[in-house]
Amino acid sequence: MLVVWYYKVLLEWYRLIIMLGAIMKFNCLIPELTVSDIERTKDFYIGVLGFKIEFERAEDKFVFLSFRDAQMMFEQFHSKGWNTASLEYPFGRGINFEIGVDNLDLLYERVLRAGVKPYRKLKANVYRVDEDEVEQREFIILDPDGYMLRFVKD
Repeated sequence: MLVVWYYKVLLEWYRLIIMLGAIMKFNCLIPELTVSDIERTKDFYIGVLGFKIEFERAEDKFVFLSFRDAQMMFEQFHSKGWNTASLEYPFGRGINFEIGVDNLDLLYERVLRAGVKPYRKLKANVYRVDEDEVEQREFIILDPDGYMLRFVKD
């Protein structure tokens, strides 16, 4: 009986910890990108874009970053990594990552002040969703390895 009570208490503590945000919630899809230089990647994503480190394995040159609800993992290229072919710039051919932001204008100005040249400047685009047309403000940049990042107004 004591064991059952103990596990119920543990379960309640666990729920409380999750509610308080002490345990990180992992998204069901988290891209892991191979990069050429993990320090340059961290400087860009953290220093320029405002991502934060959730955790890091420096010995593996790996970092898990988040930006609001977006989560991304980065690992510096090594011979035993997830390498299916040779990597040549731009690494992110054929893919773009859409990331929603609260203050798109502020982030755009921050990116420009950092000297990042937009791949596509801030503007409103109209996309068809089924029978409706939806306007979305967005800009696109490339990260240091050529991965395409599309920031949109939530």
